[in-house]
Amino acid sequence: MRDHHSPRDADRILAQRLEAGVLLLDGATGTELERFGVDCSLPLWSARAMLEAPNVLEQIHREYVEAGVDCITANTFRTQPHVLRHAGLEARAPHLSARAIEIARAAASARPDVLIAGSAAPLEDCYRPERVPAIETLEREHAKHCGALAAGGADFILIETIGTVRELRVVSQAAAATGLPFLVSLIGGPAGATLLSGEPVEAAVEAISKDPPVALLINCVPPSQLDQWWPALAKTRLPFGVYPNLGTPGTPPGAARSEDLSPDAFACRALRWVEQGARVIGGCCGTRPAHIRAAIRAVKKLS
Repeated sequence: MRDHHSPRDADRILAQRLEAGVLLLDGATGTELERFGVDCSLPLWSARAMLEAPNVLEQIHREYVEAGVDCITANTFRTQPHVLRHAGLEARAPHLSARAIEIARAAASARPDVLIAGSAAPLEDCYRPERVPAIETLEREHAKHCGALAAGGADFILIETIGTVRELRVVSQAAAATGLPFLVSLIGGPAGATLLSGEPVEAAVEAISKDPPVALLINCVPPSQLDQWWPALAKTRLPFGVYPNLGTPGTPPGAARSEDLSPDAFACRALRWVEQGARVIGGCCGTRPAHIRAAIRAVKKLS
């Protein structure tokens, strides 16, 4: 199995891919685990796969690698000590983060050009910004988790689904402290370019101005809500991108999601996002390898 890239190499590779065209992320992991019948009940959610279904997790990652992605996001969305404490597994947090990165790297072993991202997510429910913990808890827990991602061999950190300026500021500082390059992705509200908390995107940009990310993204919002973000994202002068969802976790297998798009329809949307300036494209909850494969084919025809 190949070693991880040095922070300098990962930073250079990310910059080169953004300069050359579009950085291609993978799609959903948690909802794919659900589709395969893996128990994703709370509080562990997708982290349970490292304990009970590592082979299924590796297969999902491998399908994205075969689709042609530039990056795989390791299954560390819910491996923070703060979360695992609820399941009596707090002491295993560093091991589970490292195990998630190891599984992702094994899936990408045939393609040494694929980067492995460590996911750094909100400590509490992504859709409940009012539950964000006190600043002392945020600082302690995000420092632990980002440190574990770096120690576990992530090439870069993907801060994702952040819905408040307060947590954004802290987790960005924790990621920057590791020395790894990092991307920041916000979760927006249903109306206007605001975070889920209702705070304006300008406040989010100000919060990360001292430690700017490689790129600023929007994730886990339906495709129909993305148009309202383009003017605000373009003003940031950072490379920007999107990886929308097609519904939320917990949808029964086989049921339609909130904006259930075919792979071809998703690819058409991806082309429009690139034409509107997006430099990073991927998928969040509800997207599958077929969606990402179709989007990659469409985007690559532009180059």
